Amino acid sequence: MSQFNNDIEPNIIDDKMVQKAIEEQCPEDLKLAKREAINYKDVTELQLSFRNILQIDSLWQFENLTKLQLDNNIIEKIEGLESLVHLVWLDLSFNNIEVIEGLDTLLRLQDLSLSNNRISKLEHMDTLQELQIFSIGKNNLTTLEDVVYLRRFKSLRTLNLMGNPLCEDERYTLFVVAHLPGLVYLDFKLVNDTTREAAVLKYQDLTELLELEEAEALAQLKEEQAKQKELEYHKAAFVEYLNGSFLFDDLYAEDPEAAKLAYLLGVGDLLQTYREEFVLVCENLFNYGLQEHEKREAEVSSFCESLHEALMANQQENRKIILDFESRNKRRLDEIHNASSYDIAESKRAESKEDILQLSEALMTLEMLITDQLEELIKDFKRNIADRASTFIENVKGIMSQCRDLENRHHERLLEISITTLEKSVKNELEEDLPDDVRMLLLDKTTIVKALNTSHGIRLLKINKRESDILCSTYRWQASVTEKAFQNEMDRNRECIKKIVQYIDTLQEELENITIMEPMQ
Repeated sequence: MSQFNNDIEPNIIDDKMVQKAIEEQCPEDLKLAKREAINYKDVTELQLSFRNILQIDSLWQFENLTKLQLDNNIIEKIEGLESLVHLVWLDLSFNNIEVIEGLDTLLRLQDLSLSNNRISKLEHMDTLQELQIFSIGKNNLTTLEDVVYLRRFKSLRTLNLMGNPLCEDERYTLFVVAHLPGLVYLDFKLVNDTTREAAVLKYQDLTELLELEEAEALAQLKEEQAKQKELEYHKAAFVEYLNGSFLFDDLYAEDPEAAKLAYLLGVGDLLQTYREEFVLVCENLFNYGLQEHEKREAEVSSFCESLHEALMANQQENRKIILDFESRNKRRLDEIHNASSYDIAESKRAESKEDILQLSEALMTLEMLITDQLEELIKDFKRNIADRASTFIENVKGIMSQCRDLENRHHERLLEISITTLEKSVKNELEEDLPDDVRMLLLDKTTIVKALNTSHGIRLLKINKRESDILCSTYRWQASVTEKAFQNEMDRNRECIKKIVQYIDTLQEELENITIMEPMQ
C-alpha cells in the first residue's frame, strides 16, 4: 500500500503532468520537438508512476492508449478511465484503492495489476473477458471462496494472490487450482501436473456442480440475448410488442372500472371476443411490418450496390488515366534530365505542365460525371424510399383503424349491457349478486355512462399513441436514410476533389523543383 507523504502535495492528473510524462518517455531525437503541440491520440503508452497522484483525471484524450502505469501513487478510487477503450495493460499497484470499480469499458484489458492496495473483495470486473494476467497480491482478501468469482475469465493464465489473508487457509493452493483450471502460474510459480491432479481429485464434486450451474446460466444468458436480438429486430421494423396481446393488455392496465364490469352477465364473453379479434389485428400488423422491413432493407441494399458499382467503374477510369499519365510523365522527366540543351529541357518542362493541366481537367471531369450519376441514383433512391414509406404509413393507418373500430364496437356493446343491467337493478330483477363497488357504478345512467366513456377515451388514446409511434419512426427512418445518402456523397465529393488538388500540386511542385542548368556563355 502507498503511504501519504505529508511533505508532498497530493496531485490530480492534469495536462501539465501528462505532457511532462510524454516528454520524459520520448526518444532523444523527439525531445527537440517537445515544445510543439502533442497529439494525445498518437500516444499509446503513458507512465505516471511515483507522482503522488491522488485522483485520476484528464485522460479522456488518450483514446488510443494501450498501456498505462499509475503505480506507486496515493490513488484512492479507480475512475476517469472510461474513454481508454483500447487499454491492454494497466498497473494500479501500490496505491490506496479499496474497491475494484471503474473498469467496465476496458473490454480489451489483458494485464491488470492491483497489488499492494486495500481491496477486500473481488467484484465489478465482469466485462474484462480478455483478462490473462491478474495481480492482486498484498491486499485484504480474506474469503477463499471469493476466488470462484475469477472463473468467469476463461483466458486467465497468470494469477498473483500472495500476501492476502486468504493465502493462510490450508486449502488455498488446491482450492484455487481446482476452481481455476486454466491457470498456468499461481503466485509466480508454475502450476505442475501433480498439484493440478490433486486439486481436481479433492474438489471434483464442487467444480462439477459449479460447471453445471454455469452451463445453465450460460444457456439462460443466450436465451435472453436471443430474445433481445429479436426485440431489436422488431423495433427496427417499428412493430415491437405487436406479436401478441401486449397492446391489448396495455389498454386495460390501470382500468379498475373494466375489472368491476367483468362481473356483469355477458361482459366476460364480450371481452374475450374483443381480445381475440384485437390481438389478431395486431398480429396482422406485426407480420406486415416485418415484411415491409425486409423490403426496406432490400431497397437500401440495392441502392448501396448500385452506388458501389458506379464508384468502382469511376475509380477504374481514374486509375487508367493516372497510369497513362505517369507513364508519359516518367518518360518526359527523363527527357528533361537528359536534355542536350537548356531550350530542349524547358520545352519538355512546358509540355509536362500542359500535360498536368490536362490531367487535372480529366480527373475533375470524371468527378463531375460520377457526381451527376450518383446524384441521379440518390434522387431515385429518395423517391423509392418515399413511396415505400408512404405505402407503409397508409396501410398502418388502415390496420390501426380496425383496432379503433373494434374498440368502438366493444364500447357500444358494453354500454348496452351496463344500461340493461342498471334497468334490471332498478326493477330488482337482477338474478346475481354484485359486489358493492360494481353496484356503485350502477347508481344511475349518468354515472355508468361517464365511467365507461372515460375508460373508452383512454383506450382510444393508447391505440392512437401506438399508431403515432409507428408513423413517427417511419418518418425518422425515411429522413435518416436519405439524409445519410446525400451527406455521404457530399463528403465523398469533397474528399475526392481534395485528393485531386493535392495530387496535381505534388506533380507541379516536383516539376518545378527540377533544376535545369543554363548553358555557359
